[in-house]
Amino acid sequence: MCGITGWIDWEQDLTRPEAMATLAAMTATLAHRGPDAEGCWHERHAAFGHRRLSVIDPANGAQPMLRRRGSEAPYVITYNGELYNTAEVRAELEARGETFRTRCDTEVVLAAYMVWGPACVSRFNGIFAIGIWDGPARCLFLARDRMGVKPLFFTRRSQSTLLFASELKALLRHPQVPAELDADGLAEVLVMGPSRTPGHGIFKGVEELRPGWALLHDREGTRAYPYWQLESHPHPDGVEATAARVRELLLDSIERQLVSDVPICTLLSGGLDSSTISAVAARAQARDGKGQLHTYSVDFLGSNEHFPGNQYYTNPDAPFVERMVEAIGSRHHGVIFDTPEQVASLPEAALARDHPGMADVDASLLLFCREIKRGATVALSGECADEVFGGYPWFHRRELIEADGFPWMRMVPERAALLAPEVRAAIRPTAYVERRYREATAEEPRLASEAAGDARMRELLYLCLTRFMPTLLDRKDRMSMWSGLEVRVPFCDHRLVEYVWNIPWAMKCDAGTGEPAAKGILRRALAGVLPEDVRLRRKSPYPKTHNPSFLAATRAWAREVVEDPGAPVRQWLDLGAVREALRTDAASLAPAWFGQTMGAAQWFAYVGMTDAWMREYGVFVR
Repeated sequence: MCGITGWIDWEQDLTRPEAMATLAAMTATLAHRGPDAEGCWHERHAAFGHRRLSVIDPANGAQPMLRRRGSEAPYVITYNGELYNTAEVRAELEARGETFRTRCDTEVVLAAYMVWGPACVSRFNGIFAIGIWDGPARCLFLARDRMGVKPLFFTRRSQSTLLFASELKALLRHPQVPAELDADGLAEVLVMGPSRTPGHGIFKGVEELRPGWALLHDREGTRAYPYWQLESHPHPDGVEATAARVRELLLDSIERQLVSDVPICTLLSGGLDSSTISAVAARAQARDGKGQLHTYSVDFLGSNEHFPGNQYYTNPDAPFVERMVEAIGSRHHGVIFDTPEQVASLPEAALARDHPGMADVDASLLLFCREIKRGATVALSGECADEVFGGYPWFHRRELIEADGFPWMRMVPERAALLAPEVRAAIRPTAYVERRYREATAEEPRLASEAAGDARMRELLYLCLTRFMPTLLDRKDRMSMWSGLEVRVPFCDHRLVEYVWNIPWAMKCDAGTGEPAAKGILRRALAGVLPEDVRLRRKSPYPKTHNPSFLAATRAWAREVVEDPGAPVRQWLDLGAVREALRTDAASLAPAWFGQTMGAAQWFAYVGMTDAWMREYGVFVR
């Protein structure tokens, strides 16, 4: 994995020293994404920067990479990703007469563009953010993988200038991109919070290339378009055939994603999803003579003492982690954090993400990835199975199914009451969330023959896949790449997602036990792959601290920020309402802010993270 950036300008000469220095500064902000090498390429009106994390063919594959046809102008690529069907695409290109000098997927992606043009992305199975300068056509091509695992942002600063980068911080190093928020950007930070709207780049004039989209930019203008979308159609298979196909697709996805020339591991929580990946990976490594699989888990000091044992956190991870380690024979590494470490890393997590995020969940993941990086460069994670198969509580609780809005965004009026009156008037929090919700539901590809109940479940799945899942993928990418760790997510294989999307809801819940079960078809598919107690374990979310000391620490931090006359976040807050929330431990924000993941402690942390982010980036609203 890597960090990419680029600059197209039809009026400026980008080989000038000042322009080259600007591109170098933009590229340098992405050093954490690519600690192994860096490179820049310039011609008069196009320039690319790259930071490399070497995973395949470390000795070769330097970027930006060039290929030519005869005496034509070069094709140039800056690429962040991993192509899991490299061998198949390469073989097809070789059959067409293409030759290769490396084993890198980067060269295969570039050659594929030269042969098939922008349509090449439809042939790729992988995670990627691609920038290609088509020298002969004088055109920029950008593309992002179907699920949006790898980030890509762009901004058009004038008719002549387009900039792109893996992360917002790189764009902000360009003198034409200030850290300015308009009303929508302010609403994204203060209302949507970590659940940033896909396509929105937070800062004024900055956009995100959406998952499954591509972009073409030349002298005539810019055109962004979807090259892939979910399609709804009747499901033709019975339960047994469906379970078999799910198993086939998932196991193939996991095995494909084990390719690496550097140390690889898995994240293991003892839940259904991570346990499946770890079991398959352990068997594949043993079969291929690659030795013992390394697995990693995260926990928190005092977790047993403070474990809530509620409807969300049904049982602790540790006993199930031990069960899996024994079953698959992995070499396990348990990582434990305490409150002071987490609180200290909250500002850093906001910088890694380029905006305030999921508080302790972000911070613990950042620390966890840093520890994993000591022993591995690539990790596989069970992210996104709940979005694909419908595992969250809101898929199984009637009041949440029938709610008219994002089921993970609750207590919007209560949170809005903590904002300054003039801010509330400018961003209209409830109306903003409703607008984003209506936009999302209007996009959904509906199935005309579907009954009303099934149609609602499909709608919830679409919301999760296109609005909630990007939040988790963004978190995973930013926290892992901050330490130069590549994390792969086998449940995001587009073939699996496409197939599961059309499985009827009743069949999705069929675990073969006679009773409906969350992710039932997945559990049925995994019979024989996992120990039965793990296969049937109820979902428990990504581990987070329940230690009261975290609430005390974040409340103290928020109070310090609120009472600091120089704190920039104060201008956005109703200080009297916030002081009352601090006095009462924000009791008005129960239940949790983002469903099962955020409550009072996390809101206090969010205030501090927002202030730290504003200071570091110089954020302002004109």
